Amino acid sequence: MTTYKGTVGTAVVNFAGNYPGVVEGELWYDSTNKDFKYQYPNVTAAGVWSSGGNINTGRVNSGAAGVQTSGLIYGGKTPPSTAKTESYNGVSWTEVNDLNTAREALGGAGISNTSALAFAGVNPSSVQALTESWSGSNWTEVNDMNTARQLPGGNGTQTSALVYGGSPPSPRAAETELWNGTNWTEVNDLNTARYGAGSAGADNTSGLFFGGSVPPSTAVTELWNGTNWTEVNDLNSGRILLAGAGSATSALAFGAEPASALTEQWNGTNWTEVANLATARYELMGSGTSNAYGGGIFATGGGSYLTVTEHWTGAGAPVGAWSTATSMNTARLYLAGSNAGTQDATIAFGGSGASGYTDVTELYNGTNWTEVNDLNQARGYSGGSGTSTAALCIGGYTNPPATKFTNVELWNGTNWTETTDINNERIDGAATGISTATLFYAGGPPSEDAKTETWNGSNWTEVNDLNTGRYMLIGNGTSYTDCLAAGGDDFSSDVTKTETWNGTNWTEVNDMNTARDAAIGMGNNSSSLFCAGGKIASPPAATGKTEDWNGVSWAETSDMNTARNNLAASGSTTAGVVFGGNTPPRTAATEEWSGTSSTIKVLTD
Repeated sequence: MTTYKGTVGTAVVNFAGNYPGVVEGELWYDSTNKDFKYQYPNVTAAGVWSSGGNINTGRVNSGAAGVQTSGLIYGGKTPPSTAKTESYNGVSWTEVNDLNTAREALGGAGISNTSALAFAGVNPSSVQALTESWSGSNWTEVNDMNTARQLPGGNGTQTSALVYGGSPPSPRAAETELWNGTNWTEVNDLNTARYGAGSAGADNTSGLFFGGSVPPSTAVTELWNGTNWTEVNDLNSGRILLAGAGSATSALAFGAEPASALTEQWNGTNWTEVANLATARYELMGSGTSNAYGGGIFATGGGSYLTVTEHWTGAGAPVGAWSTATSMNTARLYLAGSNAGTQDATIAFGGSGASGYTDVTELYNGTNWTEVNDLNQARGYSGGSGTSTAALCIGGYTNPPATKFTNVELWNGTNWTETTDINNERIDGAATGISTATLFYAGGPPSEDAKTETWNGSNWTEVNDLNTGRYMLIGNGTSYTDCLAAGGDDFSSDVTKTETWNGTNWTEVNDMNTARDAAIGMGNNSSSLFCAGGKIASPPAATGKTEDWNGVSWAETSDMNTARNNLAASGSTTAGVVFGGNTPPRTAATEEWSGTSSTIKVLTD
């Protein structure tokens, strides 16, 4: 007889309550509640858009092929019509060899940046039937379509593609043509002639065509089965000059004119509205294989010749979660903490309490906060680095009298001691590293907002500046040679700009999704979490938004339980802790982050 132990390799554990050692798929018996239980990881119920690498040449109405990690765009209007082609590796776009014929409003098909097809289009006023094939290095002209057109739908691969709809003729086309790798053959027409619609499909035996201009804009969706087009369920919102990607059973529709961020997901039967693009736009380009997690859909360009690229992460992606923990003893905002600490060993110091700026220091052991010896100087807006046993409190501000500091204090696990000052007095800078090797950067006033200094355990040395000066930004990292600067206020507005530090220079990378200041971060320049903060307003708005950085792009993830700004944090993207801040008013609330969260279920009949 088959047994659980024989199948799984272990006996059912008997445990009083929720078993802390459980792994995914393991069953245990809760002897307290007399239940059999199991645990499974939490995943996204619906997808989200995140930032990708910017294209080099902003454009509209290009052709596109491939997926997030192996994409291609070609042609389009810059203006004027262009032949430029760019290849994408998931991080950055690289210009490669041009199309033979510059054109815009063309169609595209292909599975990667080494295998694609470009067809149709207009240049400069002549509608094209041209077809070109991409080898990974060069474009080669191959056999023309039977019907010249612009703004068609298209899908498939380099050797098995479809083109349908477009304009002209008359002035909207219903003609459909099938590509077999050598020639185009006319097959059965669309039911509704139109142009400027979205399309998706894996090859010339399946396709999906949605939206477009009839006129007016329509929500009509048609499905191709290899022989005929059949009308299926409409989009929720009729629109024109949108983009599409995916397959005939798992597609995404996004953008539209006038500029829209609207995104809808097709499951093979119905369209459902899901998370919007971060940047509203029209005449954009998109490609990918599926709306599911790992489907590789990307969107780029469009609008006013935008360069912005976004990645789609579909349902099923693992997600983290926030949980409420024990509050600090002293509620405060503008405090600092040890960003190289851990979830169960961190320190909080300074800030603004109920009676003004404070010198209070507290240690967190993962369960409780304990007050320990105070700073020598009460202050807020300081930078903090190090661990719970060896930390730095850098610069800051106190009032009255209104004073900015160059003063630095060193924590040895028991007491704070004054040490060598920073070179430039400032507030609201960011710090990263440990007590013997720290980077301190940005902050106010404006004359100091891009300055960067390194600490070697004895002295501060000015090094290369940030590219974008700002204050109230986030900085994180356990090493002063491997950190991230994101968000903040550039003294005119909140920004989304992100920069990485390699030990010598700052480099601009992909922007965050939501501009904000007074937020906090955990992690390093290859894996970070950016949470809370606010946007410039009167009074400043607090948020619980959380974004995850994977070394390439930002993606929105689970919101915090308590929206706030001007807080502090410690830990990593797998296990972190945040504390204090302004809700408003000031708070002592603490939350812990788990990079992978799970749900426990009871086994029932």
